[in-house]
Amino acid sequence: MILGIMQPYFFPYIGYFDLINRTDRWIVFDVVKYHPKSWMNRNRVLHPTGGWQYVSVPVDKHAGDGLIKDARILNTEMAKARILGQLTHYRAGRAPHYQAVVTLVERAFEAAETDRLRDLNVASLAVTCEYLGISFKPENLSEMPLDLSGVHHAGGWAVEIARALGASEYINPPGGREIFNEREFELAGIRLRFTEAADFRYPTGRYEFQERMSILDVLMWNDSASVREYLENLATSVRLKHL
Repeated sequence: MILGIMQPYFFPYIGYFDLINRTDRWIVFDVVKYHPKSWMNRNRVLHPTGGWQYVSVPVDKHAGDGLIKDARILNTEMAKARILGQLTHYRAGRAPHYQAVVTLVERAFEAAETDRLRDLNVASLAVTCEYLGISFKPENLSEMPLDLSGVHHAGGWAVEIARALGASEYINPPGGREIFNEREFELAGIRLRFTEAADFRYPTGRYEFQERMSILDVLMWNDSASVREYLENLATSVRLKHL
């Protein structure tokens, strides 16, 4: 069983979905401190006059004092309206899949059953995965009866969770290499692997292409089949390397 564990991000960049697509089981890492102004409550889309801008979900000012699972959105309806407003220039810029993306945003807000930021973010992942045809069955770590008393450093969470769930392999984005001790995984009988940085380039009409944008931008300009094909090609290339 290949395991993925990540903090829940808001409509993240395509590399996050590459990670989901390579895993068999997905754990929402919501038991550590929430950090304001992170990928958990904002992401990047094109700015109408050039470059990029943040789309963000306002969170209660006390959220930084608590855990990810407890961070709450200030006003869900206002947040949705503001984000949709920041996307309207894509329609004027003739993004071919503008309406499909608007529908994804609306569905994510509708699917979030509480005012917790975590639930909105997981909903944003779920509706996007469904749109792309990727299997996604998230489990919130805070709601799982696991004994993780053996965690003594930041990189220890992954190996202890993987061990507790009987994973044979743990996969992580490339940016996390420095926090993991490969020897710990070896001793636990778990293979540690990292994805490569995704580099999906595409025409963006009258706008200049920007790197590592939210999946919202990717899906404005590319149909779901093309994005899914890209992700499948990434996963296939990795499998072939290890045959």
